[in-house]
Amino acid sequence: MRRPAAWLIGGLAGAGLLRRRRTPVHTVESDAELDPRAEELRSKLAESRAIVDEREEFEEAETTVDEAPAPGDPELRRRAVHEAGRAAAERMKER
Repeated sequence: MRRPAAWLIGGLAGAGLLRRRRTPVHTVESDAELDPRAEELRSKLAESRAIVDEREEFEEAETTVDEAPAPGDPELRRRAVHEAGRAAAERMKER
């Protein structure tokens, strides 16, 4: 303990920070002081929860990755894509 003043100031600062955390940030004294937009926000939240439920139901019908068929040879797929692209380009040139 070479610097007792530093320890004392640090202890007081630490105690002040702990006390500051315990105090509430905002208190509402009555329901009359509530923001009038609160009910609107609550209804939007309820609506969004319904949408999440619908999405989960929709996604249940999708094929999962582990159930999807394995892709074929990537080289064959690449060649097929290039051939289709060349054929589409040729059709555009003919017009």
